[in-house]
Amino acid sequence: MTICVRVRVSGRVQGVGYRYYTTTHAKALGVKGWIRNLPGGGVEAVLEGERKSVGELLGLMKSGPSGAMVSGMEIAELECKGYDDFKIIY
Repeated sequence: MTICVRVRVSGRVQGVGYRYYTTTHAKALGVKGWIRNLPGGGVEAVLEGERKSVGELLGLMKSGPSGAMVSGMEIAELECKGYDDFKIIY
């Protein structure tokens, strides 16, 4: 079953390779969507894929790369749009 979620991550997640880390794992898990930095230091992502893969990626995003410190995650379910890749939005 394919699901789509928007996740907003707060904490020390900019300047530590968090977007690259998430993109690498998303592609390995077959999750599509995007990730971007938010003003104020957070990160926002849309994840679309199989429920298990999205759940696994969310678990990885909870810890992030070394140097990251995730203090919170807000997750909301969305309608799927059929993304064809996972990319960083600048």
